[in-house]
Amino acid sequence: MVRRGPLLLSSYVRFDIIRRILSRVFGCNIIMVMGVTDVDDKIIKRANEMNVSPASLANLYEEDFKQDMAALKVLPPTVYLRVTDNIPQIIAFIEGVIARGHAYCTAKGNVYFDLQSRGDKYGRLVSVAPGPVGEPVDSDKRHPSDFALWKAVKPQEPAWASPWGNGRPGWHIECSTICSLVFGSHLDIHSGGIDLAFPHHENEIAQCEAFHQCRQWGNYFLHAGHLHVKGKEKMSKSLKNYITIKDFLRAASPDVFRLFCLRSGYRSAVDYGDGALLEAQRLLHAVAAFAEDARAYMRGQLAGGPVQEDALWESLGRTKGAVQEALADDFNTPGAVDAVMGLVHHGNRQLKAASEEPGGPRSPAVFGAIVSYVEQFFETVGISLVDRQCAAGAGGPAVLHSVVEELVRFRLKVRQFALATGEASGEAQRQQLLERRPLLEACDALRRDLAAHGVSIKDRSSTSTWELLDPRTEDPKPGS
Repeated sequence: MVRRGPLLLSSYVRFDIIRRILSRVFGCNIIMVMGVTDVDDKIIKRANEMNVSPASLANLYEEDFKQDMAALKVLPPTVYLRVTDNIPQIIAFIEGVIARGHAYCTAKGNVYFDLQSRGDKYGRLVSVAPGPVGEPVDSDKRHPSDFALWKAVKPQEPAWASPWGNGRPGWHIECSTICSLVFGSHLDIHSGGIDLAFPHHENEIAQCEAFHQCRQWGNYFLHAGHLHVKGKEKMSKSLKNYITIKDFLRAASPDVFRLFCLRSGYRSAVDYGDGALLEAQRLLHAVAAFAEDARAYMRGQLAGGPVQEDALWESLGRTKGAVQEALADDFNTPGAVDAVMGLVHHGNRQLKAASEEPGGPRSPAVFGAIVSYVEQFFETVGISLVDRQCAAGAGGPAVLHSVVEELVRFRLKVRQFALATGEASGEAQRQQLLERRPLLEACDALRRDLAAHGVSIKDRSSTSTWELLDPRTEDPKPGS
């Protein structure tokens, strides 16, 4: 599997989800390669403006990109391959294409792919290939649609020696060479944004099938739809309507964005806006709250009675089948998420019914199985529900966890004392509760204050539980 980077914000996460599904659901052994273009027109132009070398600027961009990917919880590729580390291999690839009669060198030192040599094979990926754009009057191409494999050196540009003179590789040939270095003459999956289908991926196919002299180089090309702003514009730097990953993560968690991506097919364009993100945030909180309530029921902390256990087991089995079927259908993540949320809603209804009629036999095992499956599903696609009671701090997660646990336990003792009336009755009981009311108010104030720091306390019939929420998400309003 090869992925061209960098892509758009949603593409990184969408293809990471697909990679996780392939390996963790279907057991595929994924070898993933990401090509890093560390020399191109934009990098050269920007480096000249900043009076730095293109190599140093490209390295800065690459490291920043890797940090952003880690922050988004995107798994790193098996290997990164930089263009400038593979110039000799690219030159050898171009020589092979020329030797097989599919490219030509000009007097100016440029090398172009001869599209006429492909006949009617060119354009199969996108069905109909768009016509060529207008060419400069001094173009040395044989045909307007031919594209560059090697670009002759220009002033203030990095260059490497080649049989055709000093210059640098074209964009498309870089990827073909990098893919072939790892995967040879056959590739299973190639992924990228929908804007790369033509001409980039089409040109890669032409180059590789010409070089390897094969009928079909790649099995599957996966193209992700773009994020759209206001329902019409593609989010992009050129339109100056984009948001950086760092800015986004100051306002929302990577898990919220990942669920946002899961709720649309990877091929489809998706509208980016506060409403869609808030809905993803609400759903994520609902799942986490269900898991916490189910665990409280299992521990006996949530008052409850009989539930429709057979119906829950049946619902769990049906959900597993529906999720598997959805993911096998072109990675239909919206269908999979809907099935899991249906299971969560069913479980919540049973918990509510049990709490309204306490007493009688309990069914903790089925809730344990449901929570385990729900957490496993979200863990598979890169969303973690099990670490919501862990937090980083100077003393480490374990220490902070213990401190909050002790604080909640102390608050519970104070609250139980304030609510206990002992042997008192009538007017004496009312007077006692009135005198202890400040203690209850202090307990409520502490709960509200801790909620502001992401600690949500839930007072149950005989105990109190807590969970550590992401401070970037909207916490539920605390109440007695």
